Amino acid sequence: MTSSHPALIAGEQVQASGQVDIQDPSTGEIFASTPDCGPAEVDAAVAAAQLAGRAWRLTAVAERAAALRRIGQLVLDHQEELGRLESRQTGKPLAQGLRDAELTARYFDFYASAIETFHGSTVPLNASNLIYTSWEPHGVTGHITPWNYPMQILARSIAPALAMGNGTVLKPAEEAPLTALRIAELAVEAGLPTGLFNVVTGLGESAGAALTRHPGIGHISFTGSVEVGRIISTAAAQRVIPVTMELGGKSPNIVFADADLDRAVPVIVNSILQMAGQTCSAGSRLLVQEQIHDEVIERIAKAFAATEIGPALEDPQLGPLISGPQRERVLSYLGQGRSSGTVVTGGEALNGGRYGDGYFIQPTLIDDVDPAGPLGQDEIFGPVLVASTFKDLDEALALANGTDYGLVAGVWTTHVGTAHRMIRDVMAGQVFVNTYGASGGVELPFGGFKQSGHGREKGAEGLRGFGQLKTGVIAL
Repeated sequence: MTSSHPALIAGEQVQASGQVDIQDPSTGEIFASTPDCGPAEVDAAVAAAQLAGRAWRLTAVAERAAALRRIGQLVLDHQEELGRLESRQTGKPLAQGLRDAELTARYFDFYASAIETFHGSTVPLNASNLIYTSWEPHGVTGHITPWNYPMQILARSIAPALAMGNGTVLKPAEEAPLTALRIAELAVEAGLPTGLFNVVTGLGESAGAALTRHPGIGHISFTGSVEVGRIISTAAAQRVIPVTMELGGKSPNIVFADADLDRAVPVIVNSILQMAGQTCSAGSRLLVQEQIHDEVIERIAKAFAATEIGPALEDPQLGPLISGPQRERVLSYLGQGRSSGTVVTGGEALNGGRYGDGYFIQPTLIDDVDPAGPLGQDEIFGPVLVASTFKDLDEALALANGTDYGLVAGVWTTHVGTAHRMIRDVMAGQVFVNTYGASGGVELPFGGFKQSGHGREKGAEGLRGFGQLKTGVIAL
């Protein structure tokens, strides 16, 4: 039996003429549906956000912060419910879903504190003028979020947008919109003024397109593919509004011969198996110095072969991919791996028995990959790690920077000079040394170089994108 989950506009549940089915990736079962909103619903949501935002932008910062903290606390109070729902709709293991709910609450709490310490400045031009800067909201911000981290990515953009004084309209991914709707309901329960946080569900070509083209939107935040990012950027450019774009990656873990492998290997494995590799910042490339290649490959292959795979709510190490089409896409790359690389372990779909009709696939390690070929260049978005070797630091840098992406990199070395050189010269928004990901990193500015996008989310920098700087000059 399926459940129906209406959109939320101006605090009211809203249906639309079309419906979108939601699948459980662990079973293939359709278990819920949401409206396929279009221009009429988006127009109503933007109008509600505009109306509510007129008062919200003038609301005392302390009151805005208090509202965000109440939302965060309610998310924590409902952590089990939200975590289980997140796991069911995305296929991520339950522990990851519960952790996502915890981090979602942390975003609301963090931006409550951040806005309380955020301010403009004075400019000492001369004695005849008083000059100061102030930050103002865009008005209404549009948010389009992906299916891999629905709660976290919602929170990292909605929380700072609200903190800065904007009204908001969210279009969650059609595959996984349910936790977004629930958090919006909790926001109403927390006392957030009606109309400030609206959720329009539906397909990208209907709800998403209507949102990006709407003349009432003053800023767009998007996380997703490069192809869709180009479409949204074009729509925003036609109306000359700013965008924040996070568009994925082909992120390397770069392992030097002096690395502590006992420390490195478990983190490298987790960086590609988390959310079944369907993570923009996944460590999907392995660059290994020649001297230790065989040992690193052997260790990772052993860890992959021992990985527990199963339905999300059973909390395995590795859950399913999001859908049948996504699994077919990954399998097509694995076919290339057999012809242009060496499949060390994995590479097969899993069906029947414990896996039923879910979208499972073995964790896969492919060695001897051509760094310039599709396996070394394309974002596969699955539990697939491709490996290449390098001779020295200069070649490691060339390989690390040798894709169109530049989101995250991991560096494994005990040499401080190597660490600093890699942080300086790797073209990526985040470079980790002897770690990867920093356990959510709410406080760490996050965003890409090159085709991984532009703008920054997370941390105090995440506030700036949702505001506009104004300069005031008073003659004395």
